[in-house]
Amino acid sequence: MAADHSSDVFHHVRDAHAIELPQFLGGELPLPFGLTKFMLLQVIAGLLTLWIFRGLAARVEGGKPTTGRWWHFWEMLALFIRDHVVRPTIGDGHHGHDDHHEGDDHAVKAHAGHPADKYLPFVWTCFFYVLFCNLLGAFPWMGSPTGEINVTGALALATFVAVVIYGSVELGPAGFWTALVPHMDLPGPLKVILVPMIWLIELLGLFIKHGVLAVRLFANIMAGHTVIAVILGFIAMEGVHNTGLFYLVAPASVLGQVAIGLLELFVAFLQAYIFAFLATLFIGTAVHPH
Repeated sequence: MAADHSSDVFHHVRDAHAIELPQFLGGELPLPFGLTKFMLLQVIAGLLTLWIFRGLAARVEGGKPTTGRWWHFWEMLALFIRDHVVRPTIGDGHHGHDDHHEGDDHAVKAHAGHPADKYLPFVWTCFFYVLFCNLLGAFPWMGSPTGEINVTGALALATFVAVVIYGSVELGPAGFWTALVPHMDLPGPLKVILVPMIWLIELLGLFIKHGVLAVRLFANIMAGHTVIAVILGFIAMEGVHNTGLFYLVAPASVLGQVAIGLLELFVAFLQAYIFAFLATLFIGTAVHPH
């Protein structure tokens, strides 16, 4: 009897947290997790990112130029991230070259590629994925997955892992963590006290700046959607109908929503750029510390 009661309790708890998948995804199959709209939108954003990357790679293979405005647009964005974000931010890791060899170095880089290009796949993926997640919110009944803190948190976590891996590969596992503290010429006793304190502060800062990376993306995307919802909510206000202001408020709200929507398109590109830039900055700090 006790076993049957425990079994009933287990099934009751399981059913309470189970969901029913839509018919086109397999019918009424209970799962122990929630399938949300944002999950499906993230898959769409990932497939769009893969399609763009594969399409560009196939068209520039062997040094061939791209054709068509559609592919020119995406190539322009990719080259902008490469030439104005990744390469100048991360650099080549070498300083103090004399003028005699500077021209030869540039010639070699032009032929063999820039040393920072090895980080391009990750930064490109961040930029395009965040961009598509942002742009999906411009379509009715969809939404921006980056307006969910769990999504941006996962993106920030992926960036943190990438920073640790890239830094560990460049400096060594121990070298990456010890490089958090800059070199300081201090007396022995003072060094013993200050270095651990500074290391803990830098370690805490490493976690905080990646946490802020998640919060700022979520806040900026969520803010735009909230403003749009508030503006459209004016139409449904009871006072608007009671005072006869509906025909004045409704057109103004719709026009305001259109204006905010256009601003949201700009914000979608801007926030994708900022996320890619900050990820590049964190990688550059990890591989070329202080």
